Amino acid sequence: MRIQKATVLKEKPKDENKLGFGQVYTDHMLMMDYSPKQGWHDMRIVPYQPLELDPACMTLHYGQAIFEGMKAYKGKDGQIRLFRPSSNFERMNRSGARLCIPPINVDQAVQGLEELIRLEQDWIPTAPNTSLYIRPTIIATDAHLGVRASNTYLFYIILSPVGPYYAEGLNPVKIFVEDEYVRAVRGGTGFTKCAGNYAASLEAGEEANREGYANSMFVDAVHRKYIEECGAANFFGIKDNTYITPKSTSILPSITNKSLRQLAKDMGMKVEERPVAVDELSTFEECAACGTAAVISPIGYIYDKETGREWKFGDEPGKRCLEMYNKLQDIQYGRCDDPYGWTLVVE
Repeated sequence: MRIQKATVLKEKPKDENKLGFGQVYTDHMLMMDYSPKQGWHDMRIVPYQPLELDPACMTLHYGQAIFEGMKAYKGKDGQIRLFRPSSNFERMNRSGARLCIPPINVDQAVQGLEELIRLEQDWIPTAPNTSLYIRPTIIATDAHLGVRASNTYLFYIILSPVGPYYAEGLNPVKIFVEDEYVRAVRGGTGFTKCAGNYAASLEAGEEANREGYANSMFVDAVHRKYIEECGAANFFGIKDNTYITPKSTSILPSITNKSLRQLAKDMGMKVEERPVAVDELSTFEECAACGTAAVISPIGYIYDKETGREWKFGDEPGKRCLEMYNKLQDIQYGRCDDPYGWTLVVE
């Protein structure tokens, strides 16, 4: 793989406790091109730089854009760990199949990412609750006005040292049940990590913020009563020693959620994936959102705008949420053994 090192390096953040999320980017990025004749080719690492796109670039007009999110962690032992990177690239291929984007080679993508992480390892923060966020992306690049799949694509990975996704950190957040907008419908692209899904969720999130809430809870588009997702994160609730999370074809299959389900089982809990009605909220002992960015974000208060109902879960993280959060973080940072083989040590 060709590596072009930056001649001028950026100044790294001086205070890792004030990183925020997705505001600072490292010196280099990985890129790879696709054409019908060559397939995916020319994987390379280059200095971080703007992309040059034709104004008729199809991703700008027809939305063929998918991405992933994962993290690299540096433990106290000095080792760098990636968390389930193959799972992320496999999910990227599932997203791509829905949007007519050709699949990448998962092993090649992981190897390229490892090389990029080695080069940028000094950017990995070590302050508590920090990590290096990894954003793989694929966009269509044909310059063509007309509704069809592009013939050419660009795959790239950028890196960003980050702190907690929510300013509240692990403190419980307030959310409301969205009564007007829907995120996705059955048969659509809800199960993919495509850019359009997030654009469709923005107004609901903005509305939530304007009214003093961290985010909105989407319900299903048909019956308008089953919980789907919390903004850009999966939802789960706990009651009667059972971990319960919604099951729907319009929900993104979260790798974090999948990992938490395994941890819950090994903690002696039952696990249920099934439709979860908003009315069931009153029976939950704990509720939370989960995903790569936030890991686990406990929910302390939920308000239903349409009916005026409210549910309170407390101002402190629930016992089970905290236990699962600590266990998952211990695996990710190498503070304990990884019996699942989820972490990949970058040598």
